[in-house]
Amino acid sequence: MSKTNSQATGLAAKPLTGRVALVTGGTRGIGAAICADLATQGAVVAAGYSRDREHAEAFRGALAEGHAGCSVHQGNVGMPEDCRRTVAEVIEQHGRLDILVNNAGITIDKTISRMGDDDWRKVVDINLSGSFFMSQAALPHMVKQGGGRIVYISSIAGQMGNIGQSNYAASKSGLFGLTKTLARECAAMLAKEGKLGEESIGLTVNCVAPGIIATEMLAHVPEKVMDRMKAVIPVGRAGRADEVARVVGFLCADASSYITGQVWAINGGWDM
Repeated sequence: MSKTNSQATGLAAKPLTGRVALVTGGTRGIGAAICADLATQGAVVAAGYSRDREHAEAFRGALAEGHAGCSVHQGNVGMPEDCRRTVAEVIEQHGRLDILVNNAGITIDKTISRMGDDDWRKVVDINLSGSFFMSQAALPHMVKQGGGRIVYISSIAGQMGNIGQSNYAASKSGLFGLTKTLARECAAMLAKEGKLGEESIGLTVNCVAPGIIATEMLAHVPEKVMDRMKAVIPVGRAGRADEVARVVGFLCADASSYITGQVWAINGGWDM
C-alpha cells in the first residue's frame, strides 16, 4: 500500500483520510481518546466495546459528528471467535482495515498467594491473548492491502512490575515480546509478497506503555496512594489520555513507516 499523491507531497489536510481504524476498548478512557485523535486525523473509526450498548451508541453518535464516521462493535476479546468476528465485521462494513489498536484490558488485583486460577487466566486472556487473536485476524487483510498499522497498549506495570498485579504485569509485559516478534514477521510477509519498497507505508507493529493516566480506572485509588505515586514521578502528576492518544496517532501515520518493533513509554519519567 503506497502513499497517495497528496500524502506523499504533504498536502493532505488530514493525514489518515481514507483509513479505517479499529480500537478495542474504544469507548472509554484511553481508548476513547485514541478514537477521537484518529478521527480528528481523518480516519473512519470502529470502536470495540464489551458491554453497555447505550454508552457505546452515544459515543458513536458524538464521535461521528464532524468526522469521517464511526461504528461500534460489541465483543469479548478474551474469546478468539469474537476477535475474528469483530475484525470481519469491520472489514465488511467499511471495506478495509488499516489500523488496529489493541487497547482493551482489565485488572483483577491480588497478591500471588491469594490469586485464583480464574483471576490469572481472565486477565491474561483479555490483555495478552486477545491482542494476539485480534492481530492474527487482521493480518491477512493488511498483508493483502500491502500495509497497515498495529499498536498495542501496554503499561508501566509490564516494565516495572507492581505488588498485587502479577497477572496484569505479566500480560502487559508479554505485549513487548509480541510486538517485536510480530514486527519482524510482518516485514517478512510484505517482503515475500513483493510489497516492500521506497513508496510502501509498510506493515508496522509498535507498543505504547503508559504510566499513571487519569481515567475511570484510577477512580478507586485512594488519594493518599495517588499522592505517593505522584511523588516519585518526575513531572509530578498523572498523565492524560490525550497524551497517550497523541503518540498512538503519530505511530499510525503513513510517515511513521520507519518505526516498528518499538516500545514507547509515556510515564512522566517514572521509569527511565
